[in-house]
Amino acid sequence: MRSRMVSGLLSRVAVVHLLLLLLLLLLLLQDTQSVYIQHQGFQVQLESVKRLSDLQGTWVPSPRLQTQNLVPPECHHPALPTDLQPICTTREAASIFKALKAIASDDCELCVNVACTGCL
Repeated sequence: MRSRMVSGLLSRVAVVHLLLLLLLLLLLLQDTQSVYIQHQGFQVQLESVKRLSDLQGTWVPSPRLQTQNLVPPECHHPALPTDLQPICTTREAASIFKALKAIASDDCELCVNVACTGCL
């Protein structure tokens, strides 16, 4: 009787470990499924560029920041994705952001289908 209880407990522990390993694997695979855009030496996630477009309409920088036109207002946004932050250190930040948004919105520039073979 006692060995049956131990055996049952061990099999439950094994199932829990297996489930945890599967969850970890799914989390790792989710990151590898990200779509990246490369432009002028920067590699950013498509989702980050989409968030960049969302940030523009939801946040107005303070007047002090608006007068500092050296960098785009998005660079001062506290929710700017981390992979876009290095772009803010360049003089071409505004034009790079503009180009990234154009690429992200153009299905012909960006392969949105895994089986994509290019544009016709």
